[in-house]
Amino acid sequence: MKEKIEKLKESIKSYIVSKPDDIEAFRIKYLSKKGEVSTLFQEFRNVPNELKRQLGQDLNELKNFASNTYEDLKKSFNDNTQNENNIDLSLPGLPIELGTRHPVSLVKGKIIEIFKRIGYTVSEGAEIEDDEHNFGRLNFPENHPARDMQDTFFISPDLNVLLRTHTSSVQAHEMQELKPPIRTISPGRVFRNESISARSHCQFHQIEGLYIDENVSFADLRQTLLFFAREMFGRDTKIRLRPSYFPFTEPSAEMDISCSLCGGKGCKVCKHTGWVEVLGCGMVDPNVLEVAEIDTKKFTGFAFGIGIERTAMLVYGINDIRLLFENDIRFLKQFTSAI
Repeated sequence: MKEKIEKLKESIKSYIVSKPDDIEAFRIKYLSKKGEVSTLFQEFRNVPNELKRQLGQDLNELKNFASNTYEDLKKSFNDNTQNENNIDLSLPGLPIELGTRHPVSLVKGKIIEIFKRIGYTVSEGAEIEDDEHNFGRLNFPENHPARDMQDTFFISPDLNVLLRTHTSSVQAHEMQELKPPIRTISPGRVFRNESISARSHCQFHQIEGLYIDENVSFADLRQTLLFFAREMFGRDTKIRLRPSYFPFTEPSAEMDISCSLCGGKGCKVCKHTGWVEVLGCGMVDPNVLEVAEIDTKKFTGFAFGIGIERTAMLVYGINDIRLLFENDIRFLKQFTSAI
């Protein structure tokens, strides 16, 4: 009996705890009703009377030793766990990888900054628009073939409510509410029912510009766009204006810039012409001014529309517009917080 007590005591001393379950296993093995200590107490009944006094003291010491060891194991394990979970707020923080702004946001911000420097204010409007401001006030007569230029998402055809097809609708509101001189740019998302491909998408972003004042001429428009092109694409950028058609401007033009990738020699991006189309523009049609009750004998103006995705593709050499909408982190990580 004496040997069993000593052997069990050594077993308790050498018990190793590495996880919370080990502590519970210790209790079950040594201190439960069917544990090894309890088993020795049952055997104690058969010990001769002359040995009971000494062995009884040894058993009680063993039980106390096992109980104290159990409490020490619990306390020691809890202390270690708390130390692992404690955070020293005085330690330097872990380096956190900073995100980057989306290329569309970068280019949008750059365009706004360029035009703000020459006196343009920023005006924004709702993406859900009515037919009057999206088409009617911009010289798109009802059932006119010009409306087919922009395949529209109608939310409620009966109420003539739609997703705007251009941010010129914001300009329609501005002309209705403000008096000249007006000098504003209107950034925002627009929607057209187009097939998605490498060069087109059903949603994209525009910045439309409007300037109305006395004696505004086409020469003013050209000089403004030349300033924008050189600030956006580089000081050596050249521009050319080609005749075009837009219902709300007359005369109208498309503006091309010299291809920065090939230096005008011809490549795949510019289709070997040396020029890349970047925006549409023109003098505001007198009909648009008259609907807004602006005196056409006193005021003239020009307007232009810049596609932000197309500009971003030129700035960063992106050859597929769909990359700008897929949110691929590997693609977006390439861009920094400034152009």
